[in-house]
Amino acid sequence: MADLRIGVIGAGGRMGGAIVRQTHETPGVTLVAACENAGHAAIGRDAGEVAGIGANGVKIGAQAEAVFEACDAAIEFSTPDASVAHAKLAAARKRIHVIGTTGLDAAAERALAEAAKSATIVHAPNMSLAVNLLFALTRQVASALGPDFDIEILEMHHRHKVDAPSGTALGLGRAAAEGRGVKLADVQQDARHGITGARRRGDIGFAVLRGGDVVGDHTVIFAADGERLELTHKGSSRQIFARGAVHAALWARGKPPGRYSMADVLGLKT
Repeated sequence: MADLRIGVIGAGGRMGGAIVRQTHETPGVTLVAACENAGHAAIGRDAGEVAGIGANGVKIGAQAEAVFEACDAAIEFSTPDASVAHAKLAAARKRIHVIGTTGLDAAAERALAEAAKSATIVHAPNMSLAVNLLFALTRQVASALGPDFDIEILEMHHRHKVDAPSGTALGLGRAAAEGRGVKLADVQQDARHGITGARRRGDIGFAVLRGGDVVGDHTVIFAADGERLELTHKGSSRQIFARGAVHAALWARGKPPGRYSMADVLGLKT
């Protein structure tokens, strides 16, 4: 079987460079196209050189349309608006579209669902293979432990991250809520300050830390009187997200149009 032709959107950024490096290291895939936003300093440069692996002959362009024309699967970690616009391009050309973008609102989710009628879309708030196992474990533990166990989610990221809680933390919160048979919106408790009163039974709390160059640390805490269970994942390299994204693109090859998650990729029951 011929290699899966990969296109990278945002190839001049940190995650874009990680994806370019991953395509270089992964058998069965070939990087064929890359792009960046108009005016970006990487435009016109070799994608491999920008990613630090040496020239690979793929120039970074300014048109996402050209990426979707050339590839079998496009991968991006960008902004919600950009991901929605690119999902429409994927739908028009019936391509695979792997999206690691976080912060999608309800309108963006609906737009992805519409695009998935024609495109094969894999979207997850975190593309790490191990983190997606953590989602499944969190759901299972929340289901098994009763309401005597309070659930708190702690996350830490680098100083430049602009959204909080992280998409991964919210994904863990949704997994815990699903295990409890409730909606996260009904039990979510964000940062506490001042005289807050006693903790409400059944809430799922979030605590957020920012600093340094932390790629992403997440802990789900199940705390009851006399005991505490903690499920933790620590990411030390963005390459883990690129590895998962390329793995997802290979998995999606030959799959019918639709909206898929990393749970589908890993064959996990939800």
